[in-house]
Amino acid sequence: QVQLVESGGGLVQPGGSLRLSCAASGFSFSSYTMSWYRQAPGKERELVARISSTSGTTMYAGSVKGRFTISRDNAKNTVYLQMNSLKPEDTAVYYCYTWGTSYWGQGTQVTVSS
Repeated sequence: QVQLVESGGGLVQPGGSLRLSCAASGFSFSSYTMSWYRQAPGKERELVARISSTSGTTMYAGSVKGRFTISRDNAKNTVYLQMNSLKPEDTAVYYCYTWGTSYWGQGTQVTVSS
C-alpha cells in the first residue's frame, strides 16, 4: 500500500522558516523523482520544487527560488522542503507527489501570518 505522509506544517511569522517532511512507503522510493506542490485557497495546485531520484537535479518555481530547498534521503524514504524567508503568499496546503504516478500525500497546511 502506497503512502506519502507529510508533516512539519504550521503557523509561522513572515520571514520565518519551516521544514516539511514527506515519508514514503509501499513503493521503490529511490527510483522516483519526487516533488512538492502547493494549493492556496481559490487557486490551482502549483509545482513548487522537484528533485530527481539520485538528488542530482533539482528545479524550483520562480516564486520560491533562492528561499526554498528540496532534498531527499533515500535511506529514510523521505523528501524534505526547507522553506526560509517565508512570505504571506506562501500560505497554502503543501503536498508531496511522486512524479509520473498517482501518488499524492494528504497535504500539510502552511500559514504565514503575523
